[in-house]
Amino acid sequence: MGRLTVDLIAKNSIHVKNRRDEPLEQYLKKLTHLNFANKNIDEIDNLSICKNLSVLYLYDNNITQIHNLDFAINLTHLYLQNNNITHIANLSSLQNLTKLYLGGNCISVVEELEGLTELRELHVENQRLPLGEKLLFDPRTLQSLKKSLCVLNIKKNNIDEIKELACLGNLTQFIAEDNRIQDIKELEYVLSQWQKLWYLNLSGNPVCQKAKYKDKIMVLSTSLEVLDGKEINNTVRQFLLNWKAFREAKKKIATEKPEEQATQQTLDHPQVIRNQALRSYTTPGIRRFRKPVDHLMKIPSFSYSRDDGKSVLPPVLESKGMGDGVDRIGTQPVRFLLMPSHMVTKNHGLRKASSFVSEQNIAEPQVQHH
Repeated sequence: MGRLTVDLIAKNSIHVKNRRDEPLEQYLKKLTHLNFANKNIDEIDNLSICKNLSVLYLYDNNITQIHNLDFAINLTHLYLQNNNITHIANLSSLQNLTKLYLGGNCISVVEELEGLTELRELHVENQRLPLGEKLLFDPRTLQSLKKSLCVLNIKKNNIDEIKELACLGNLTQFIAEDNRIQDIKELEYVLSQWQKLWYLNLSGNPVCQKAKYKDKIMVLSTSLEVLDGKEINNTVRQFLLNWKAFREAKKKIATEKPEEQATQQTLDHPQVIRNQALRSYTTPGIRRFRKPVDHLMKIPSFSYSRDDGKSVLPPVLESKGMGDGVDRIGTQPVRFLLMPSHMVTKNHGLRKASSFVSEQNIAEPQVQHH
């Protein structure tokens, strides 16, 4: 166990060699890179003399808290992965920080990064969390990073929802392997918000087992170049895009204004629609007289000429009504041709009954005068 101090830096062989005869204080003021990875460091002491420090390597140590870094206003890269850090804190003064590595710690909430307006990369993968817990994100932190963050690594953190990350509209790389993401609809929504994303890795998530998972992702995210570690074939993507466009066009044609099409058909072929309507009824009583009535229409003496020259039964034999198939022929009432009940016997059809009915009386019905 040890503390990172100025004396420890001075005694380090690398810095002794680089400094040569230069005074320690002057050397530390010019120092830009400091590497104390895997040195059993558990605490950071006051290093304010290192004002020009831009890169600090402290990974693979035993650090439990982040502090004494307020001085490092020029720090751009901070490597703190594989320590024992439980809480993100005391980083708001690092306004020039662009890359932050915190993977392999014990952090349960990504928070207190509101002041890092230049942060481009955030690596918080593989946190050592209690059984059943997952890595969470403070909404305030996400809002503060939505314009700057380009790379987000949340690998192995038991995460099952990513909808809250949709606000990170400038993401270009998203690494989320070995989590519990399974909602394809949620994924599609998030990807629709990440228009600049070119690298996506979701290997090891349940969503990867969904039907046509890769096809859907390739079609939805046209900026994507690498999916789950493999480059996307542009020929395959173009084929999928064309197929999607074809299916959408076909669906649109099939559902486009069916009522107007039916109306136009009625206007173009009114007699065809009428003839279909006359044969579309299914009422048992009417079905029994259909053939006799059709036969009767062929007898000249039974016909009745209208003003438009069409031949129909005399008005006395006609009755208006709505039959069982009227819903298939539009809104016009259906005209059925019926014979008076006294003309039909129980055991014989209309053809026999018509033999003892006066054709003249039927063709020219009597008009009663009052």
